[in-house]
Amino acid sequence: MAKIATRRRSRTLPPGVREETSRTIKRAVESMLWGRAAGRCEFSGCNKILSRSSVTQEQVNTSQKAHIHSFKAAGPRGHEEITEEELNDISNLILICHECHRKIDQHLDGGRYQASLLRQMKADHERRVEIVTGLDPGRRSHVLFYGANIGEQSAPFDFNEAAAAMFPERYPAEAGPVALGLTDSSLQDKSPEFWRSEARQLATRFERRVRERVSQREIDHLSVFALAPQPLLVLLGTLLGDIVPADVYQRHREPTTWAWPTSAVPLPFEVHEPESFDGPPALVLALSATVTPDRIKAVLGADARIWSVTVARPGNDLIKSREHLSQLRAVLRGLFDRIKAVHGQATTLHVFPVVSVSAAVEFGRARMPKADMPWCIYDQNNQRGGFVPTIDIPLGGDQQ
Repeated sequence: MAKIATRRRSRTLPPGVREETSRTIKRAVESMLWGRAAGRCEFSGCNKILSRSSVTQEQVNTSQKAHIHSFKAAGPRGHEEITEEELNDISNLILICHECHRKIDQHLDGGRYQASLLRQMKADHERRVEIVTGLDPGRRSHVLFYGANIGEQSAPFDFNEAAAAMFPERYPAEAGPVALGLTDSSLQDKSPEFWRSEARQLATRFERRVRERVSQREIDHLSVFALAPQPLLVLLGTLLGDIVPADVYQRHREPTTWAWPTSAVPLPFEVHEPESFDGPPALVLALSATVTPDRIKAVLGADARIWSVTVARPGNDLIKSREHLSQLRAVLRGLFDRIKAVHGQATTLHVFPVVSVSAAVEFGRARMPKADMPWCIYDQNNQRGGFVPTIDIPLGGDQQ
């Protein structure tokens, strides 16, 4: 495609000679195109900044204003479908980088890059720009990643996936995440040293990378993405507490995404109390699978007093929305107070979480560190024959 002149020169033409204007893009159209594209390549998946060199970072206009239907009738995608007046209209122009321009114009018929596809790319890009630039600054959120090995599997995270899950309710406050975990650790969750090392590291990094920044008013909101063994997720939740507003995300299996569905049917949580309170208290959160009483008594003894939160049909993908997490926190707050009232604030509560990632974090966030009982958190370890104690959280909240 021939290069398009972007500016009309003021000059006096000889008598009888008419200035060719069909190739000239009006300045108002050019400005509107730049504004709608936010100075980025509109080709889907490129999004390159067109106001600076990608090599030297010097300020320079690298954009090209490509015709969707070509200026020449014999050019890529022709122009039989539009009038001559529409050729240089903004509806027939797409802001694009040189590389993508060459790509879409390499075949006279447009090849795979037909007019309908380019119009869709243009519309999608400009709609995204409109939404992003319309976001209230109060929707900024710092992305928090926490990953720890689960068995022999490490936790994969992708910042772009996280940003997509937050959008359009929130958008990242920084170009990268606040990372807390050691995802390439050689330790596995079957090792006692794993729990000591990961818990100590999590508490230390949280203090330095989150709590200090919150106290300095650098962080106003967090979007939490975590994949780790459940005791560590509960610990993360206790550290988060209510020090700053936070949205906790869940990695869903089908389809694979971090984004929450827009709606879900409320969950009928069931709370079960023991018949008496004269033994060591255990709280079982059985949302991902059923936990039978014998598994708890095998650890705490026959006199264990078992409290539980469950549903009629536990399952891995039970938690489907933010509203489910809000429901769960409301149930837990009342339950924590009830257990403390009958067993005493100084009594250790033995916690057995069998839940999804987001529910484990919210479980910890529901704890009031200066008011609730000390916790001992357990984890199911098949190699060690059942539930094993992992992390202690004393009254006051500092992990041990």
